[in-house]
Amino acid sequence: MGDTLPVHKAVVSASVGLHARPAAMFVRAVTETGLPVTIRKAGIQGVDARSLLEVMTADFPFGCEVELSVPECALSGSVSHRNAEAALRMLGELLESQGAS
Repeated sequence: MGDTLPVHKAVVSASVGLHARPAAMFVRAVTETGLPVTIRKAGIQGVDARSLLEVMTADFPFGCEVELSVPECALSGSVSHRNAEAALRMLGELLESQGAS
């Protein structure tokens, strides 16, 4: 109905990028949302953010801007557009806060 896909941009703040502990924390948080979140950066296809291997292989370095999204087909019934946007915002905040630790 003219609704755009839930998308959230964030910057990877962990000094090691999305590797090791920061990647594991992020993937665990994605899995806890229950949503099929995709993460991508300029120049690559999005990867499944629930897969630690895919996230680490795609190489999201420190300072990299990423785009988190949920596919349209996942938004039905109990998963509203608003829930997906809130989850993506929370995941983006996690990515942007990892540099502080």
